[in-house]
Amino acid sequence: MTCCLNPNCQQPKNPEGAEFCLSCGSKLIPLLRGRYRVARPIGQGGFGKTYLAIDDDRLGARCVIKQFSPQVKGTKSLDKAVQLFQQEAERLNELGEHPQIPTLLAYFEHEQRLYLVQQFIEGQTLLQELVQYGPFAERRIREVLAGVLPVLKFVHDHQVIHRDITPSNVIRRFSDNKLVLIDFGVAKLLSTSTTGQPGTKIGTEGYAAMEQIRSGKAYPASDLYSLAATCIYLMTQTKPDDLYDPLEGRWLWQERLTQQGSSISTAIAYILDKMLKDLVSERYQSADAVMRDLRLALSQPVGSTTAIGATGTLNPPFSMPRTARPPATNPPGSHPNPSGARPVSGNVAAGAANPSGSIQMAPHASKPPSGPPMSGPRDRRCIYVLRGHSRWVTSVVISPDKRFLVSGGLDDAIKVWDFASGELRLVLKGHTKPINDLAISPDCQLLASASDDHTVRLWNLTTGKQIQTLLGHSRDVNAVAIHGGGQLLASGSEDRTVRLWRLGNGEAVRIFSNLAGMIRTVAISPDGQMLASGGLDNQVKLWSLRTGELIRAFVKSHYNSVNAIAITPNNNTLISASKDKTIKFWNLQKGEVIRTLSSHTDSVNSLALSANGKLLVSGSSDKTIKLWNAETGELKTTFADHSNAVNAVSITPEGDRIASGSADNTVRVWQVE
Repeated sequence: MTCCLNPNCQQPKNPEGAEFCLSCGSKLIPLLRGRYRVARPIGQGGFGKTYLAIDDDRLGARCVIKQFSPQVKGTKSLDKAVQLFQQEAERLNELGEHPQIPTLLAYFEHEQRLYLVQQFIEGQTLLQELVQYGPFAERRIREVLAGVLPVLKFVHDHQVIHRDITPSNVIRRFSDNKLVLIDFGVAKLLSTSTTGQPGTKIGTEGYAAMEQIRSGKAYPASDLYSLAATCIYLMTQTKPDDLYDPLEGRWLWQERLTQQGSSISTAIAYILDKMLKDLVSERYQSADAVMRDLRLALSQPVGSTTAIGATGTLNPPFSMPRTARPPATNPPGSHPNPSGARPVSGNVAAGAANPSGSIQMAPHASKPPSGPPMSGPRDRRCIYVLRGHSRWVTSVVISPDKRFLVSGGLDDAIKVWDFASGELRLVLKGHTKPINDLAISPDCQLLASASDDHTVRLWNLTTGKQIQTLLGHSRDVNAVAIHGGGQLLASGSEDRTVRLWRLGNGEAVRIFSNLAGMIRTVAISPDGQMLASGGLDNQVKLWSLRTGELIRAFVKSHYNSVNAIAITPNNNTLISASKDKTIKFWNLQKGEVIRTLSSHTDSVNSLALSANGKLLVSGSSDKTIKLWNAETGELKTTFADHSNAVNAVSITPEGDRIASGSADNTVRVWQVE
């Protein structure tokens, strides 16, 4: 059977071998993108249809394909719909491969429609369970909380707020009975500069917290509210809105349980009520805080009348004053350290900054403390630790003359350090959103920075003065690369274009457009003849810099997003790193795989080559940096001192030192033995 992909087709099933749909006449696509065999529609929403499909490249594994064809009118509505659909791909990509979150497999455009491919979860939603089995008893509510809260902790630690937790967006997987959190289409990134700012008013009525409905603001506590609202609906089968008394400002769900002849233990009731507080500051501020109290509650039998006290201990019931509550673990707007790979943070806004660029001198610059890491024993090969960033470090680069080490992060700042001593020299201010990538010219005079604010900025590396802002990208700029001759700069963006700029005057020389996926990485060959790009379409593509034509696409490059690319000095070999945990070496002329390195256990986020091309460095979400013999693929050593994902690496020309930037907010410099 062949399924018609016309979203308006009323009878999409067609016999095998048919070229045109028997119902609507549309041309049929037997294999979408040459690998996905669409079986049947399984759902439809405001943005289009969802299909069950077979992935021929993954041994016939089932997957879910979401097709973007929104039923909205008006340019603003359509743009918002596109943004939300792309946002789901971004969030799934950021969250990696958590076993209770569907894995993003691909994101691409085909015949002017967008498609998102993700892991198929065979199971039932909590709403379907409610319909089939009736109201949830306390034992099942305990299980829902214990199953979903660790997933929320993971999501929030990755700086993402789901914003739409409902009984329909939690699936119990048949294979292992675990709860899986789905539908990240309205998720947004956490940011200390944006959580207090108005945003898009979105979420499911009744389950969304008041701050989301009124102004679009969202916090980790907003997701906790929605989870609690989900629980009380599962217990009462009554819409949360009907369980709240606005005149008295209190919830009536326990009264409803009593009317239905049910009851709940004091400890679980306390937890749910605290998650449902009107004021964000009065709720639990993190999933961790809820889990601490839940562990206490789970130690008590179902129906227990023992209450959780303000100190986190179990107290007799009614021993606490009505106003008492455990202190907030974090104020709204402050969040625990994130974990995981570098995000594609398209919706992160920032506080006020000088758009023309400014320089902040480090006061009496001194070597930052290099004490022990956040956890585990100190790796003695770590020379020093730089702790100047307040959020993820997303990029590091060592200047060719080894005078400077430059780092950029989600705190919107670029920091220039003395490479020899680790002393902070300059803080470059100008970007209004997070920094994604950095590049230094061969003469060490120019620094280029790429940012979520859609710009590339050029700086004098010695003085810190901003020279120029390159405008043209319509979305986040994720990657920059400078040609060895120092004349050309390439930038890759989520707008699915790569732009080539002339550094002398900032002129846009060429635009490589209509790429299938959002761009995560770019590289210019040392001979200046070719440009390589990679991104969310899982492919490496090679382009002619002279003509702009596609030379070749490396077939079946990776089965997940391409995060980093490097080209050897002899122009013979291309090296790619992927979220699929592998590093691949390619014959640049033939496009054939030479070898695959599979030692990392999580997404490989960054690559760097020594000047002679003999040493390769990789950084991964498995918290390690690995040093390889680039000629043989032999693993030489592993550096493991970071307490979170390694997002960026750089190596000196001689290959004697390595710099790394991490989601633990630090930069580390290592001695290569």
